[in-house]
Amino acid sequence: MTTTALPNVRVEPYLVAADTHVIPQLVPAPPIGLVYINSLVITGSEPILVDTGAPSNREQWLADAWNIVDPADVRWVFLTHDDHDHAGNLRQVMDACPNATLVTTWFSMARYGIDCEDFWMPFDRVRWIRDGESFSAGDRTLAAVRPPFFDNPTTRGLFDASTRTYWGVDSFGANVPHPVEDAVDMDHEAWRDGVLLVNRLNHPWHLWLDEGKFGDYLRHVQSLGIEVLPSCHGPTIYGPMVDEAFQLLSEVPSMPQWEEPGQADLEAMLAAAGAMATAPVDTAPVPAQPSPTQAS
Repeated sequence: MTTTALPNVRVEPYLVAADTHVIPQLVPAPPIGLVYINSLVITGSEPILVDTGAPSNREQWLADAWNIVDPADVRWVFLTHDDHDHAGNLRQVMDACPNATLVTTWFSMARYGIDCEDFWMPFDRVRWIRDGESFSAGDRTLAAVRPPFFDNPTTRGLFDASTRTYWGVDSFGANVPHPVEDAVDMDHEAWRDGVLLVNRLNHPWHLWLDEGKFGDYLRHVQSLGIEVLPSCHGPTIYGPMVDEAFQLLSEVPSMPQWEEPGQADLEAMLAAAGAMATAPVDTAPVPAQPSPTQAS
């Protein structure tokens, strides 16, 4: 999922599992509410950044990341794919982290190099990893596992067996009505509706899926034994709700396309914004209230 610069709702990084922090960005997405742009930091013996945030939030993202981990200590930068909301600060991160290796794919590196003409990554600072392969990061082994839904051909999720945490990338997202870290703290039906909306909106090819093959792949990812399920575009999912999230994704192939807003909706939004801008503002001074001593 790609993004444009929009005003953020300030939200703080939060812990989702041992040594595992989400760095969130929350942007308005009218008319569906708010949408997260998250990334992950794993602070083990060899710290790992999982994605690098969006350029629209660069200053805050870098401040949040370096408050969690010293950039000189970062050993790995795992890039799930090359969309701007995942790779938006990659150049700045690699410049700030001289001891880091970029974990990516041949195709993602080629695409990123074409998209960013000023970017060059020395091959001796890169590790190419394919779907299903693992790499050791000191006190843990991490596996690259493609998520069930994705909007970029280079996408791979990341599974940390030491905490049973799976970074679901663009799968499992949900629009939210207010800031929320844990999906259980949302109205349950609103969360379910959000998962079904976002995973159709961001993956319109769900209409052409073979439900049997997709179901097989869902079960493959679910068999990892996931207990903590953060993702880029929603609150984190824990415990029993993880199985429910997989069940919701299994329903998507049989659902109709989500009809996104059209020109009439845009004109209505512009009219509403114009009406608010021209509405008279009451500037009359508010009478001072007597203090308790004056009132007595």
